[in-house]
Order: sequence, then structure tokens, then C-alpha cells
Amino acid sequence: MNLKYAAVIFDMDGTLLDSIEDIADAMNLALGRFGFPVHPVERYRTFVGDGMETLAMRALPEDRRSPGNVALCAEALKEEYSARWSVKTRPFPGIPELLDGLAGIRIKLSILTNKPDAFAKEMARALLGRWTFHEVRGVSKDCPRKPDPCGAVICAERMGVNPASCIFLGDSGVDMETASRSGMAPVGALWGYQDRGQLISGGAKILLRDPKDLLCFVREEADC
Repeated sequence: MNLKYAAVIFDMDGTLLDSIEDIADAMNLALGRFGFPVHPVERYRTFVGDGMETLAMRALPEDRRSPGNVALCAEALKEEYSARWSVKTRPFPGIPELLDGLAGIRIKLSILTNKPDAFAKEMARALLGRWTFHEVRGVSKDCPRKPDPCGAVICAERMGVNPASCIFLGDSGVDMETASRSGMAPVGALWGYQDRGQLISGGAKILLRDPKDLLCFVREEADC
């Protein structure tokens, strides 16, 4: 089988894993520690995607976003999330079948997320351990937050593929910008947390409604 792409780099939250409820519960508990108002789960769809510090900042009232409050809530968020990240989080419907299909045609796989690196690796082992990912990378001292292309380029290097032969699949404008800056194909996941407009404004070239559609795209099958 002739394939246009040799590898896929996935975002984690909102792309592979439906984690919004655990994130919301952890952030709300952190806010509650200090008497700040909490938010409904759906509101967190607009908060996530740029790392824990930014999540904490967005969740705080606008007039309470001092550096001290952000740092305090971000640290509390990490503590709460470490205790509950696996309570409700599961792969999105169709993701196991997609990963099986990609493995079957020997597409190389990696994960790049704006979660802290330790969380990313632990979650991948626990919830996605059936599949082989060449790289699982979160934010660390040598891997800055997306949309910095550094992490994506490292993933491509470790997989032994040219960035131009990689798909970057994500659910946010930040993911699409990361893909473009890395020289990869920016593919948007419409089953995730951000809407079509955000993906397009970030640079998405292809939008997929269902995980299985990625297999069609990789195989260049127009009739899927």
C-alpha cells in the first residue's frame, strides 16, 4: 500500500482522550480551596489547551488574575488532578479502532501535549498502553508548550521521518499552528473541545468528523 504519510502525531486531551470532566473537577476543587467561583464542565472547553498555568488563569475571575493567585491555583490544580485524572477520562469513541487501523498499516505514532510531561507519560501508559507510541512528550524544560514547534520536530526525528510526511492531529487552533510551524499536515479533530472556526483560524487544512476518517485520509481513499 502506497501511503502519503508515514506518521501521525496526536494531541492528547480532546483528541485521543475525553478528559474534560476530570480536568473541570480538579480545577473546580482547586478554585474552591481559595473561595473562587467554579464553572460548569462545558465552560472548560474554552479554557483548556494551553497548559495548566493558563487554565488556572482563565478559570480565575478577571479581577483576581494576579501572578500570585495564578501560581497558587495552578499548584492546587496539579495536586487535585494528580489524584483524579483517571476517574472519568477515557479514549473517545472510535479512537481504539483508529489506533488499531494505523498500527495495521505500520504508521508510526507519537503524542505531543501541553500537559506536564509526567502526567502525559502516566496517562499514555494507563489509558493507551495497548498501542506503541514512539514518543510521548509533554511540557518539560527541553520541550516548550505548543505552538512552539520544538516538540513536534523532536517527535519526527525520533520516529525517523521527515516532518512533511507527518500528520499532526489535534482539536485546537494551537495544535494547527504547531503543525504549520513544524512543516506538518494540520488536521483538525471536530470531536474535540474547540469548534470548526478555531481550527480553521489556526490553520487546519483538513477537518475530520470521526476518528475513522483519519484512516481514509492516510490511505487517500475518497469513498470512506
